Amino acid sequence: MTSSGTLRLAALSGAVGVGLGAFGAHGLRPLLAATGHAATWETAARYHLLHALALLAVGLWQQQQPANAALNRAVICFGLGVALFSGSLYALSLTGARWLGPITPIGGVFLIGGWLLLARAATTAPPTSPPPPGA
Repeated sequence: MTSSGTLRLAALSGAVGVGLGAFGAHGLRPLLAATGHAATWETAARYHLLHALALLAVGLWQQQQPANAALNRAVICFGLGVALFSGSLYALSLTGARWLGPITPIGGVFLIGGWLLLARAATTAPPTSPPPPGA
């Protein structure tokens, strides 16, 4: 994915994360409190927003290193991770469907993979030239 695509994904993910977080805190508060899923919804929103910010950082990094394959793979991992991790928690909170529970850790593995790919991207980054003498 190009840096502009990653930045668009980050912006949309952030907007959706804020919207769902607010909806859970206000519009769904009675339902989530009654079902005991308020903390689950909050966890979904927290990880959603955190990884929207991670996508934003990756998009900016891609502008400097557009050919860094590890960055492109990290975007895929973060996108899938948010969809599976946060998405399954949002759905579980609304439906109570326990079968969604095993999907959450799969999303978590994708999120962890994204962070590990960022570590790889940092170790494979081209060296920067030193500043000129006297700078």
